[in-house]
Amino acid sequence: QIQLVESAGDSVQAGGSLTLSCAASGYSFRGACTAWFRQAPGTEREAVAMIDSADISGVRTSLRGRFTISRDNAKNTVYLQINRLEPEDTAIYYCTAGPHSNTGCRWDYWGQGTQVTVYS
Repeated sequence: QIQLVESAGDSVQAGGSLTLSCAASGYSFRGACTAWFRQAPGTEREAVAMIDSADISGVRTSLRGRFTISRDNAKNTVYLQINRLEPEDTAIYYCTAGPHSNTGCRWDYWGQGTQVTVYS
C-alpha cells in the first residue's frame, strides 16, 4: 500500500519559518514527480512547488524567494521550507507524487494534508 505522510502542521507567527516533510512508503521518489499543493478556505487547491522526475525543481512564481522544495531520494522524503511566513500562507498543505508520463507529471498519490496557520 502506497502512503504519503506529511509532518504535523503548526501555528506560526507571521515572519517565522516552517519546514514540512512528506515521507513515502511503498513508493520510491527516485525518478518520480513530487510536489506540494495547498488549499486555503474557500479557494481552489493550488500548486506550490514541485520536483520532477529529473530532479528539477520549481516554485510557484508568486512564492519564489520564500518557499524552497527539496527531496532526499534515499529517505523517500520531500521537504517544503517556508520562510517569512505570511497570514496568506494559512492553508492545508498536501504532498503528492506520481510518475512522469508523456503529458507531464501525474499526481496519483496524495497525503492527508497538514494544517499551517499563520497569525499576525
